[in-house]
Amino acid sequence: MNLSQARVIDPVLTTHVQGYQHAERVGSLLFPRVEVLLGAGKIIEFGKESFMLYNARRAPGAATKRVDFGYEGKPFSLVQDSLEGKVPREYQRDASGAAGIDLGMRSANLVMNTLTLNLEYEQAQLATDEANYDSNHKLQLSGASQWSHADSDPIVDIEEARQAIRATCGMYPNVMLCGSRPYGGLRTNEKIAAKFRNTDIITASMLASLFEIDKVVEGKAVFASDNGTFSDVWGNYCILAYAPQTPSGYEQPSYGYTYTMRGNPAVEQAYYDHNAKSDIYPITFERQPVLSGMVAGFLFTDVVAE
Repeated sequence: MNLSQARVIDPVLTTHVQGYQHAERVGSLLFPRVEVLLGAGKIIEFGKESFMLYNARRAPGAATKRVDFGYEGKPFSLVQDSLEGKVPREYQRDASGAAGIDLGMRSANLVMNTLTLNLEYEQAQLATDEANYDSNHKLQLSGASQWSHADSDPIVDIEEARQAIRATCGMYPNVMLCGSRPYGGLRTNEKIAAKFRNTDIITASMLASLFEIDKVVEGKAVFASDNGTFSDVWGNYCILAYAPQTPSGYEQPSYGYTYTMRGNPAVEQAYYDHNAKSDIYPITFERQPVLSGMVAGFLFTDVVAE
């Protein structure tokens, strides 16, 4: 960031929104954030070469062997979401006597709630698109195989999915993300309940232990359509994936990433709108979720009866 750019960014609020977390946003578990310096380029994708054994032995005077990890795949182009938060002058006046109230920060939180919901929706659309998976990495459930049915066995289904991922990328999945209704189907499934006879509530951590997956999460986010009806962002799907939770960069093998422009999201300096008699806080978020290694993921569709 150069000096002219630094002048238009609110450093305090920008630091705040970059650390913003919403309890119901879980897409980053599949698509962890990594910074990029360009708005467009090629996705770094990963195949089996990232997990191969290489003969690194070198004889004296011999040439040193070279190895590449990942390769340039499909193109990506960051999208820029930008919204403004508005704080009416009357709110500022009424809050001025209350200690600890920062309406600018609260306004930024409201905007980030919307911007992160947009991102969560895009991540879910990418992760639940059957066309993105080969036949060995997806399974459509139906009838007695649906996890809401008494005869289903999700323990076996999930173990087979774990093995399918490991067979093609060399790593077991470390994340399982389920839509709200599929997550409920897991918790009430008879074969799973039989594993926990002495407890009243089956938690996500208990499921993670049972499936030998680091983290099992419920996709709770919903969105409202134009007619006011609500829908689940993650739908009737479950996704297993290997994705590093603290990646060192996009060169590290992963199911997916959220490519994010360095310094984003960013809050510009607030300005006063005389017509609205309000302080305006513009926020920009330049990013794009991408799939970087589909062999590191497995998709279950039609998980429970609807």
